Amino acid sequence: MTEPADSPKQDYRDSVFLPKTDFPMKAGLPQKEPGILARWQAADFYAELRNRRRGREKFILHDGPPYANGDMHIGHALNHILKDMVVRTQTLLGKDAPYVPGWDCHGLPIEWKVEEQYRKKKLNKDEVPAVEFRAECRAYAQNWVDTQREQLKRLGINADWDNPYLTMDFQAEATIVAELLKFAESGQLYRGAKPVMWSPVEKTALAEAEVEYEDIVSTQIDVAFEIVEAPNEPSLVGAFAVIWTTTPWTIPVNQALAYGPEVDYVVSEVAGRRYIYALDLEAAFLSRLGVESVDRGYGPLKTGGLVDAFVRHPMHHLGGFFAKPRPMLAGGFVTTDSGTGLVHMSPDHGEDDFDLCKANGIDPVFAVEGDGKYRADWLWLGGEGSVINPKFNAPDGPICTALRESGGLLAASADYKHSYPHSWRSKAKVIYRCTPQWFVPMDKATVGATLREKAVAAISDTRFIPEKGRNRLSSMVEGRPDWVLSRQRAWGVPITLFVKKGTNQYLDDAAVNARIIAGVRAQGVDGWSEERAQEYLGPDYALADYERVTDILDVWFDSGCTHAFVLESGRWPDLQWPADLYLEGSDQHRGWFQSSLLQSCGTRGRAPYNAVLTHGFTMDQKGMKMSKSLGNTINPLDLMRDSGADILRLWALTVDFTEDHRIGKEILQGVSDQYRKLRNTFRYLLGALDGFSDAEKVAVADMPELERYMLHLLADMDVKLREAVDDFDFNNYVRLLTDFANEDLSAFFFDIRKDSLYCDAATDPKRMAYRTVLDTLFHALVRYAAPMLVFTSEEVWQTRFPDAVSVHFSDWPKVDAGWIDTKLAENWGRIRGARMLANELIEPMRRNKEIGSSLEVEYSYPGDAREIDLAEIFIVSAVHLGREEGAVKTANHKCGRCWRHLPEVVDDGALCGRCADVVGG
Repeated sequence: MTEPADSPKQDYRDSVFLPKTDFPMKAGLPQKEPGILARWQAADFYAELRNRRRGREKFILHDGPPYANGDMHIGHALNHILKDMVVRTQTLLGKDAPYVPGWDCHGLPIEWKVEEQYRKKKLNKDEVPAVEFRAECRAYAQNWVDTQREQLKRLGINADWDNPYLTMDFQAEATIVAELLKFAESGQLYRGAKPVMWSPVEKTALAEAEVEYEDIVSTQIDVAFEIVEAPNEPSLVGAFAVIWTTTPWTIPVNQALAYGPEVDYVVSEVAGRRYIYALDLEAAFLSRLGVESVDRGYGPLKTGGLVDAFVRHPMHHLGGFFAKPRPMLAGGFVTTDSGTGLVHMSPDHGEDDFDLCKANGIDPVFAVEGDGKYRADWLWLGGEGSVINPKFNAPDGPICTALRESGGLLAASADYKHSYPHSWRSKAKVIYRCTPQWFVPMDKATVGATLREKAVAAISDTRFIPEKGRNRLSSMVEGRPDWVLSRQRAWGVPITLFVKKGTNQYLDDAAVNARIIAGVRAQGVDGWSEERAQEYLGPDYALADYERVTDILDVWFDSGCTHAFVLESGRWPDLQWPADLYLEGSDQHRGWFQSSLLQSCGTRGRAPYNAVLTHGFTMDQKGMKMSKSLGNTINPLDLMRDSGADILRLWALTVDFTEDHRIGKEILQGVSDQYRKLRNTFRYLLGALDGFSDAEKVAVADMPELERYMLHLLADMDVKLREAVDDFDFNNYVRLLTDFANEDLSAFFFDIRKDSLYCDAATDPKRMAYRTVLDTLFHALVRYAAPMLVFTSEEVWQTRFPDAVSVHFSDWPKVDAGWIDTKLAENWGRIRGARMLANELIEPMRRNKEIGSSLEVEYSYPGDAREIDLAEIFIVSAVHLGREEGAVKTANHKCGRCWRHLPEVVDDGALCGRCADVVGG
């Protein structure tokens, strides 16, 4: 309240009870937050909270492990803020909600980074002893664990930071081995040769979750295979079956052609040659050949004419593998979407190819090595490659050149645009490559059901937030192939199996397995060594009879086992299995959610979680994907340095995180404004409650209607906030709280009652009732806000109660459901509507400078509300009931203390009756 220019000569400011607090309006979060964090750490806050919650109902959120490589980014920040919000709101509800953070420390991302360091030093990783290389990987991972841990702490995440779980801990590695051997012992493991996603750059198989698709331009070629046998249509001998492909490098490994049984084919003559292709694709085929018309004298191909036909490879003159005729096989997957309607088959490099050829007794030949080059002994292009090199596949490259010289190449152009899989780590193209790998079968029945059936059933028993996650995970599990477990790398948990030489049968002996697990528990992954192999086999088996498997496990199997070595191990006794919630990004439907589901269903028959919550990805302010090259990234470390962690937390909780969402300077400015309003609400409460004690409290039944109405609103919001917590609807949680603070409190309740607070006597019942409600609001709002604004809520709490324990040890506010009064709320809803209308009529008078404030107005109101002082509610001089709405300037004089214009004030600056009584004591 400021004095106008015409203020009275006598100054009554010292008699007005203005709010008083040391709580600053300016937050200064970047400076304050580290100090609060340091106090929590010095007091061992996490351990103290566990002690205070011991014996309560538990809520277990199991942390999905991020990779220990690189600084925290905005995705990390969002993910961990959401997890912290879950844990803190469940704790606020009175539950024991421990949170153990973890890191994924094995696998290609870390190994690749160590290799990058080697390459900078011009070292070859393959020339370094494996034990030494793994030690460097372990040290690299530990460095980033330590770095990320400090960065995540700065967000205010309350967790067992001194005792996190790491997949590279020896105990964890031993548990992963034990979980693998459970699959082996139950017959859910086999070694077979199948085409899998393979990275020639990283020289390993990849999981689908390690692959991303990018648009590229490839060479497309049309190749002619001469028909040498056609028992059902002899006239076809000498004609050419034409195939089309965008992977020229697979032609040197071709073993068959596939045709569609339902596809209509034609035989046409071009430049003296007869070609066979699909009628529906004729125009596109002829366009690629640069031909406008053909001789159709041969007409359509009779049904069944291609059955039992054979062709010869364009490079048949090389002899050996290439001299053998290739069968034409019926393939239901052949369509007329593109190409020629005939597909060349290489069982080494395609799933459909593999399945069709296997069904017809054609085996892979393993011509392409792990680095993408053809075997040195391969008759065509032996030792050359890499097959993913665009120049190698180009129209003028060695493959097309040889085909052209042999007369097999009909067309070649480097202009085909399409989506193609790449390694998400190296960004290099991947290929399908058939290699011996270890698999978990999805459709082999064990204990009455297949793994696929168990997983699908578990999904139906799981809660998904949002619900669409159920269908996404279900569709992936229902359509996925067998799980490829093996990787041909060094840094990971080994596949600890001995295979009988000459067979694919692994040794299944409980005593051997127990010795292996003990060895890994003692030495970590280095315990699986050739030197200790005979020790593990024991006296009953000879190492000479067995092959020790040297592959490592898919890193997704590692992380899929975290529920076992974190929730079940007993190392963290506050935890229990299964978890109540898994919370990660939506990409984890194909990653951690799925690998954990499959691993747990395979060993325990159910999911390791009761619910799954997924969040979307953070885009820039324009909705574009963040990229360093575009310069549109937001660094959470910089944001905390400039604005504070509570601003970042509030942003994360105000977006609809279940969908892709945005962040940018303008968005963050809006969040800062929202924070400022909340902070000012707390500042007002602290100031208005200066000197308040229990002796001042008024019973609810004795309060004025307005106070009881505010308690109704609080109780109503309390119910909705609980629902938001149950639904993990944090966007709504924040909105409910901020709307209440801004609209119900600051713009309404505080505005109306400031006159009573400032000017009524300290013992006035209305003022005491107001302060009683403010005290109730304070205790409720600070607790509600604590999970959101962890630092600010602590600052607010300690400002009022400097000797009290942390607000974060508090339970959910005690809000009496009996405060709900629907009839009272309906009546006050009408009054608030009338108040808004009054403000709309008064505002033009203020804008036109007819008045300085609404206190100079007399307002006419058509309703009848004699039991309520509407002049106080509308903040006007007087309200005349039963008249049409209208506002006029009053002729009443202004009280020199409360500034109200009242009939009893004899002159401007004199006191009204109330103020005279208060000043007079």
